[in-house]
Amino acid sequence: MGKVRPTIVKRTAKKLLARYPDIFTTDFETNKQIVSQLVEYESKRIRNRIAGYITHLMKIQMRKQR
Repeated sequence: MGKVRPTIVKRTAKKLLARYPDIFTTDFETNKQIVSQLVEYESKRIRNRIAGYITHLMKIQMRKQR
């Protein structure tokens, strides 16, 4: 079974990846900084969850490209 993520995290992450596909990487720390610049959430926890989900999606995408 996978991790349970709120819809707001998934929706926001997918929108960010659709708008800015070239700036995200497979590194969580880099993605965290990018998300904090692009999204205005007051909660660090939500920001970190979005960055973590983007990192997860980028790793899946990198595996598919091989």
